[in-house]
Amino acid sequence: MTFLKERAAGPTVGGKTKGGKAAPPASHDPATPPALLEFMVQRWKAPSGKLPPRVQGAKNFKSRRDALSKRFPGELLVIPCGHEKVRANDTIYPFRAGTEFYYLTGNLEPDCVLVLEPIPGNGKGKGKSGHTHVLYVEPNPGKVDATFFTDRHKGELWVGPRLGVPESKHRFGVDECRPIKDLATSLAKTLSTKPTRLLRGFSETTEKACANGLSLGADRDKELAEYLSEARLLKDALEVKELQKAIDSTKRGFDDVIARLKTAKSEREVEGVFFTRARTEGNDVGYGTIAASGDHACTLHWTKNDGPLTKGDLMLLDAGVEATTLYTADITRTLPISGKFGKEQRMVYELVLEAQRQAFLEVKPGRDFLDPNRAAMRVLTEGLVRWGILKCTVEEALDPQKQLYRRYTLHNVSHMLGLDVHDCAKARAETYKFGKLVAGMVLTVEPGLYFQRDDLTVPQKFRGIGVRIEDDVLVIKGGCRILSDHIPTKTKDVEAWMKGIWQKPAAR
Repeated sequence: MTFLKERAAGPTVGGKTKGGKAAPPASHDPATPPALLEFMVQRWKAPSGKLPPRVQGAKNFKSRRDALSKRFPGELLVIPCGHEKVRANDTIYPFRAGTEFYYLTGNLEPDCVLVLEPIPGNGKGKGKSGHTHVLYVEPNPGKVDATFFTDRHKGELWVGPRLGVPESKHRFGVDECRPIKDLATSLAKTLSTKPTRLLRGFSETTEKACANGLSLGADRDKELAEYLSEARLLKDALEVKELQKAIDSTKRGFDDVIARLKTAKSEREVEGVFFTRARTEGNDVGYGTIAASGDHACTLHWTKNDGPLTKGDLMLLDAGVEATTLYTADITRTLPISGKFGKEQRMVYELVLEAQRQAFLEVKPGRDFLDPNRAAMRVLTEGLVRWGILKCTVEEALDPQKQLYRRYTLHNVSHMLGLDVHDCAKARAETYKFGKLVAGMVLTVEPGLYFQRDDLTVPQKFRGIGVRIEDDVLVIKGGCRILSDHIPTKTKDVEAWMKGIWQKPAAR
């Protein structure tokens, strides 16, 4: 996704709007007389003072920070969380914490910044890793400050309470926690004396605060982003557990969709059904749901979802629940809207399924990341030649200088999966696309065939058919474990899955 500008009345590094004042009232807000303000800040029950529980996986987050510290000893490291983004006028999108920031802290609140401050001397200070781990957050002034009522962007009565400074220190297990308003001053003291790396693209105000002290090197910042992507190439046990939760929720979301398919009229209806499951059991959808019926399935990222559902067509559902911990599933199933595959639909589907099966055999430690793709493309190309769609030899179609098969396959079969649906995107090519598979990696395997409705190289009987089958796979010693193997893929199993759901009594 791209990062939109911060909201017009959004926070500076100090956590307030430009000029250091609370966000101005909206044009439709009533005036607030002094007597009302005085009345509003009186007679509220005092906070309990009870600290929140530690975030799940606090030790994992700390070990990741320690590894980051070890990679860049003696350097000041700045990782912002990001800010809320404007959707329209004064409405905002639901906030989603920056992936790297969350990976290092477990914190989901907007406007925060993680700073790893190098410890002078031999590095045997508080953090025992060469850095002090400092989290800058928005304070929670409680109801003794009128902004809880007057600030529509951050006020507690508008958006709910922030966790607060001491509470955040305890919850996230950092060495220190400070108010976000202190960030610029703190950075200014260190920037001129320590080499600095900044994760860019999340907070213009933090970038400006860093630039006030020195001119940051683009290459240095790129190395930080690369490291944080490459660290996520290998998932720990907690991450795999969270991915499995997201996948299991996604399966239930697919069940919901199938149940509705019996009567559903539009792709948008399918999208809404899946979204309900995602918001009920998780944080959100991990990406825009693709509910592509008929020839819409031949558009790879069809997210308009404004078409009708027609009996006899296929529907390609590419969707994933994002867990409350932000790990997302990425599953695709191509379903016959009527519950039964037609003859040509079955032919195309089973060729794609065989391509996936061969790709799975190449998912094992030591294999090239691209080996599953090579295996799948050979199976698909052999089928295309066999059906007379490609009028050449298999080897000619696969020739790297020609790649004729790609007219119908369009994309590679794998990408990394984790906190982002296309995880580890800033990793170096030699460690990712052209690297080796290693136990602990999680990736998708998703071959597809797409026969455009107006493609004259394709027999009429196949035109308008688009099929993709996608599963999420963990690389383990000696092979792989398909984390989504409980979601049917064989044609007979898909038909039985749909029939079984349709035969269940309707929920009351």
